Amino acid sequence: MPQSQTDAQARKAEVSNWAGNVTFSPEHIHRPASIPELQEIVAAASRARALGSGHSFNRIAVTTGDLIVVDRLPLVMDIDRPRMSVDVSAGTRYGELAAHLHRNGLALNNLGSLPHISVAGACATATHGSGNSNRALSDAVTSVTLVNADGELITWSEGDPDFAGATVSLGSLGIVTSLRLKLCPTFDVEQHVYNGLSWSALLAHFDSITASAYSVSIFSGFNEANRIWIKRRCGDPHDDLAYAAVRPARAPQHPLAGLPATNCTDQLGVAGPWHQRLPHFRTDFRPATGDELQSEYLLPKAHAVAALEALHRVRARFAPGLLICEIRTVAADECWLSPSYHRDSVAIHFTWRPDMSAVTPVLADVEDVLAPFDPRPHWGKLFTIGADRLRASYARWSDFERLIRTVDSGEKFRNDLINNCFSR
Repeated sequence: MPQSQTDAQARKAEVSNWAGNVTFSPEHIHRPASIPELQEIVAAASRARALGSGHSFNRIAVTTGDLIVVDRLPLVMDIDRPRMSVDVSAGTRYGELAAHLHRNGLALNNLGSLPHISVAGACATATHGSGNSNRALSDAVTSVTLVNADGELITWSEGDPDFAGATVSLGSLGIVTSLRLKLCPTFDVEQHVYNGLSWSALLAHFDSITASAYSVSIFSGFNEANRIWIKRRCGDPHDDLAYAAVRPARAPQHPLAGLPATNCTDQLGVAGPWHQRLPHFRTDFRPATGDELQSEYLLPKAHAVAALEALHRVRARFAPGLLICEIRTVAADECWLSPSYHRDSVAIHFTWRPDMSAVTPVLADVEDVLAPFDPRPHWGKLFTIGADRLRASYARWSDFERLIRTVDSGEKFRNDLINNCFSR
């Protein structure tokens, strides 16, 4: 096996995620510098998982076998203008890709709140932005190439059998090397923040608020001081949200009230390129306050108001540990394991104080409250929902289990999270 980027001192080294709440000690840590080197590493491994930017909050990347970090693979951002697509290497960060696309007059139709995350990791977990007409980031994928358990390169492309199962794969089919993403012409966006959204106005005007711009986020503490962040494509109709009785912010805001907005993307209606407005945070700044924990649940958008009312009734149970809740909308898609598979969704995101012992029981409380609305958790965030409930929620669950068994019959890419969710 090539040893050039397999550090002997890294054996049994402790690895942690970005938030610091997950630590583990893989047998080896590999940072291959080429695709052939990656193929040899994977073929020789008995157990393997990939690590991207480390922004997941659960144990999805954990392995006791070989951990493969893809950030040293050759950077690829090859644009095919006639096909309006780009081939991108797995470890590429969205911020880097977006700047390259914009320089070439092109864009992705949407981005998540952080530009710091890796493309492959975000797509594999169905990470999303916001907008009634905007699907999860994985919907942009038109082909995915990975190294399978035998060390061979295999590709699924749009139209192939099981393609919709390979896009959001949770790292369980192999080590992704590249993806092809569909593009659109570049566009400009204005970002406005509105303060003073009352709880009653949030509920009464929820559909109008979320339809008011290309991308909309509502930040809430389940109180009377809620805020709306709208990201309007320049040239689209302007909605001043007068019906919601809110006030436009007169200075830049941070999602957490009281924190400086230096690391946030430009607001106050200043027009700018899509990739400098759709994320909440700037590429060149650390995006958050430090350690934090996150969970998120997607449920049918038609149940949004009822679900928020149910959470509001029990807010005293989780308010002490809550930093902020972000409420977004996501359009239905075709990816088998996407939480927005075949249903327009509301995504209710919780940013928690960094105390796992306090957050874990609260997660169970929140999930019980949301249970009547069929919540699907974000695959890269904290949740306690069991396999039986997940299986009942996803129409193609058994198809994905079949796909895992077919592609990885030796269970090389499974870990505890995969085993706990999917039958063998």
